[in-house]
Amino acid sequence: MPRAAPDVYRQRFTVAFEYPVVFARDVFAPENPLFTATLDRLGEGRRHRVVFYIDQGVTEAHPQLAQRIKDYCHAHPEQLELAAPPLAIVGGEAAKRGWEPVRDVMSTIGNLHLDRQSYVAAIGGGSVLDMVGFATSIVHRGLRLVRLPTTTLAQNDAGVGVKNGMDEHGQKNFVGTFAPPFAVINDSSFLQTLAPRDWIGGVAEAFKVAIIKDVAFFEFLCASASALRERRQDVMEQVVRRCAALHLDHIRTSGDPFEFGSARPLDFGHWSGHRIEVLSGYTVGHGQGAAIGIALDSYYAMRRRLIGKRAFARIITGLTDCGLPVWNELLERRSADGQLEILEGLNHFREHLGGVLTITLPDGIGTKTEVHHIDPGLVEEAVLYLKRHGDALV
Repeated sequence: MPRAAPDVYRQRFTVAFEYPVVFARDVFAPENPLFTATLDRLGEGRRHRVVFYIDQGVTEAHPQLAQRIKDYCHAHPEQLELAAPPLAIVGGEAAKRGWEPVRDVMSTIGNLHLDRQSYVAAIGGGSVLDMVGFATSIVHRGLRLVRLPTTTLAQNDAGVGVKNGMDEHGQKNFVGTFAPPFAVINDSSFLQTLAPRDWIGGVAEAFKVAIIKDVAFFEFLCASASALRERRQDVMEQVVRRCAALHLDHIRTSGDPFEFGSARPLDFGHWSGHRIEVLSGYTVGHGQGAAIGIALDSYYAMRRRLIGKRAFARIITGLTDCGLPVWNELLERRSADGQLEILEGLNHFREHLGGVLTITLPDGIGTKTEVHHIDPGLVEEAVLYLKRHGDALV
């Protein structure tokens, strides 16, 4: 008998995601209605239960923050119920390393009997936002997460998108989910107390997205290098706002917000940058690793004649004028078989996304192209160039 055709019922539906990314100052001033209005943006008109997690680095820089949050909630008793006193958690990459911090957040959410209409507010750098966001996304299949990023990198990149995760299996973000936040509030007053590394780290992400998407923004970054290095708050606020908008525009318009495909343009320069972070034991910051990766891939693009020598020189000068590195000795570390260890980052990228290897490179300043093969010989050449010239350029 001929085999019967399969009976297929095709299920298809669309879910619209919407969340505000707010740029503001002094969110927890008692008279400022922004935080309560953000939680009630759906017009539910009820009292909202919320638990706050604060990066320990933020509590050290802002020792009165926990009390200010308590005072703020007490000033808005009809809108807010503080489910527990604000909780301080370890920050930096240690926040994402292993399951213990994730389990602690999950246990607290469970012990407080928070439900899917309750809020988790995460205040901190990208690592804290990633880890708390991951834990929040898997309890009850997702509570409402409000991110309050406190670093330039978190405000213009890591904190505004739809991803979260933790490090595992020797790889950054090996575990995670796609879970859009309920809202993002970028309070620029947090930037004033950042250490120099964290102040300038987010500028690497601005260069990344400008080089492949926006030539005018690239020119602005190069022209603003001294102001950024001198910690001009007004200039950094412009950088954060423009960079965040470019990231959000890409997520909204790329047609692949949850990365089902094999391309990840917003990770230009990151295949080696991530690897440098891991090899350093995370003593190299994410922004600094990204800057080195951008320099490496820009040299590669120049050798492939995708950008000219002048464009490459401007990229290197722009990064270094801002105070970002373009060289680290980990670039030349080799495995037992003599291969550059950073090349393992290509395998991690391929495995993380699936399909063929897809690496984004600039195709002129302000536009991009995708390549599916990286020549190890040209990477070796790039490493040698940066070794010879990198220290002198920083």
